[in-house]
Amino acid sequence: MANIYYVGDWAVLTGPVFAETPFHYSPKGLDIFNYGKWLKDALESTGKHTVTSVPSWDFYNKLGPGDYEAVLAAHDVLIFSDVDAKLFQLAPSFFDREKLGTRTLTYPDRVRLTVEAVREGKGALFLGGWYSFTGELGKGGWGRTRLRELLPVRCLAFEDLVESTEGFDPELTAAGERVFKDINFRTMPPILGYNKTLSIPEGRVLLKVRDTEDPLVAVRTFGRGRVLAYTSDPAPHWGCNFVFWEDYAAFWLDCLDYVLDRK
Repeated sequence: MANIYYVGDWAVLTGPVFAETPFHYSPKGLDIFNYGKWLKDALESTGKHTVTSVPSWDFYNKLGPGDYEAVLAAHDVLIFSDVDAKLFQLAPSFFDREKLGTRTLTYPDRVRLTVEAVREGKGALFLGGWYSFTGELGKGGWGRTRLRELLPVRCLAFEDLVESTEGFDPELTAAGERVFKDINFRTMPPILGYNKTLSIPEGRVLLKVRDTEDPLVAVRTFGRGRVLAYTSDPAPHWGCNFVFWEDYAAFWLDCLDYVLDRK
């Protein structure tokens, strides 16, 4: 049984926007999408695990001093997907003008807390997307923070998005055969993109992109914890075919077992 804290893969769509006069613009709709529902359902499919799915804006806005420490204490595994580094590094209270000049404003560093929690035994999955790893125009920014200490791959110093409408196929490595024993990757549909990263001596690549040999799944131990990176998206759009794969749930349960030290 694992309690899992999953941040990211939510989105808000506003509009369309109508301009009926030069002075007024009216949005005519708002939708909230939970693109993480496929991964949440997969991890909960056996009935053994519980996933708390958190929009990135709640991770940013609703965790005050001491709150993230409580989250870490209550969960066994952390998942971050499409969560840029600024969500760890900034606190909304810094922008409260009424507090400026009244006291010294500092808050617990959520990057440090994450690194320390994994070192002390938590499992962690870092998943791809436009705001993951280095990300679009560097917006992910993970490699600029101490998160680089625990990642099983090295982030690029520039935009890392690799995309194709024709898609990319996976290829299992010898190390991956020991983790994904019952998964038939020949049936896995193409992924439409991924974050390009570099392998490192501390990590093991379990799955790579066939045409480029870039890491797709890499793992490492970090202190008493285990970390897995999946460099594509567990959700649409890169994963719009992937989420309907018959082995989607089995794949993620194997990933979870690894970081729980059961593989």
